[in-house]
Amino acid sequence: MLPTQKAHQIIETAYMAATTAIFWIALYYLPVGGPVFRLALPLPLVLLQLRHGQCVLEGVMVNCLLLIALMGPVRGCLVLFPYTSLAVWLGWGWKNRLNWWLTWGIGIFIGLMGFLIRLNVLSLLLGENLWSVVIHSTIDFFEHTFNFLQIDHIPNVLEIQIMTIGLILFQNLLYVFSLHAIAYWIFPRLNVRISEPPRLVAALMQFGDM
Repeated sequence: MLPTQKAHQIIETAYMAATTAIFWIALYYLPVGGPVFRLALPLPLVLLQLRHGQCVLEGVMVNCLLLIALMGPVRGCLVLFPYTSLAVWLGWGWKNRLNWWLTWGIGIFIGLMGFLIRLNVLSLLLGENLWSVVIHSTIDFFEHTFNFLQIDHIPNVLEIQIMTIGLILFQNLLYVFSLHAIAYWIFPRLNVRISEPPRLVAALMQFGDM
């Protein structure tokens, strides 16, 4: 018979991998709830790593195999970019009590690279350059912003590219910080702790609990 602890690790690994797969399928196919599923996606594997360490690699493997069986090899593996990659990094960083600035900064970089990889893969699948779609969205956004602020400026191609990257970085900045805040708020209730936040963030979190 398996030792109780080993059996518990196997069961929890399977459970967390399946939960991540459910969140990914829901994010991919459901027309509503996208922001909630995006925030929830890395958390099961982060929790697995905080509790059982290297078992997270088995969880990632089980998660990918399950999604490949359900969605095909390309769509199934896209969960790696950036969600499970981010989960492994944050779980490792928090388990080793790295400070938030480091886990946050590298998490932003992982999010950016994951977005670009996913964009390129989807462009190949659809036979369309999705980067141009992102560029057009950026142009529309800044056009409305400049009109609202009454700024008479037409950005050139290089400026548009820089602004697009800037918007993606800003989005990932908010996303990774939200993961930190949610984990700091939820995980202690599950008897798991992450590294302590900067003083200002900790004060805001404590104020929110009052």
